Amino acid sequence: MSDIPACPICSMENTYPDGDNYVCADCAHEWPIVAVAAAGDDDAATVKDANGNLLADGDDVVLIKDLKVRGSSQVIKQGTKVRGIRVVGGDHDVEGKVNGSAMMLKSEFLKKV
Repeated sequence: MSDIPACPICSMENTYPDGDNYVCADCAHEWPIVAVAAAGDDDAATVKDANGNLLADGDDVVLIKDLKVRGSSQVIKQGTKVRGIRVVGGDHDVEGKVNGSAMMLKSEFLKKV
């Protein structure tokens, strides 16, 4: 079994190394070999706030924008503090309690305090 990754664009496995890049024979996409090796070494996903600061479990953050709560008419106002966040994977990558309710939030709408 080959350790050459599938193409990130078309997901086909017909790829080959060419110098410092991998090349997909199906869609002609090229990507660097070094970036693939570095991505495999990093086990912990890094989550950054709106200003580019790294977020970690237990941090306190503030909302930088009014957010509508899906499935409700409730709105979480800008400036609301979320204490003791937990970094999780997925599209909504931060979990925390907002006004006593557990919420999943996107880190792009948060600012570290």
